[in-house]
Amino acid sequence: MDGKGKRLIVVGDRVLVKIEDGEDRTKVGLYLPPTAIDSQAVQGGTIIATGPGLPMPDLADSNEEPWRVAMRETRFVPMQARTGDYALFFRKAAVEITFDGDRFLVVPQTAILALVRDPHVED
Repeated sequence: MDGKGKRLIVVGDRVLVKIEDGEDRTKVGLYLPPTAIDSQAVQGGTIIATGPGLPMPDLADSNEEPWRVAMRETRFVPMQARTGDYALFFRKAAVEITFDGDRFLVVPQTAILALVRDPHVED
């Protein structure tokens, strides 16, 4: 995500979410019960950026020669969440940040309960 000459990079298996204020019905039509809204246990928002995913270990790496440095490109377990998806997630797992005057939440993929994806949006 680009700002005023700065770039915000999401790392690991996290997503950057644009905050949606709590209502009983989300912009994409999901109904949130009053208990979820009152306790702020569940929140929703649009995913603005995603990290690359979790790095995968090199299974061919052997510890017989620990001084040998194998050069390989890091591979990642792909993220299920995509930019543009609407995410419903546990609020307690999110970290609020401000970037260029806008408020966002950084949410680990494991805290996401459901994704709503527009089938007309290209990957």
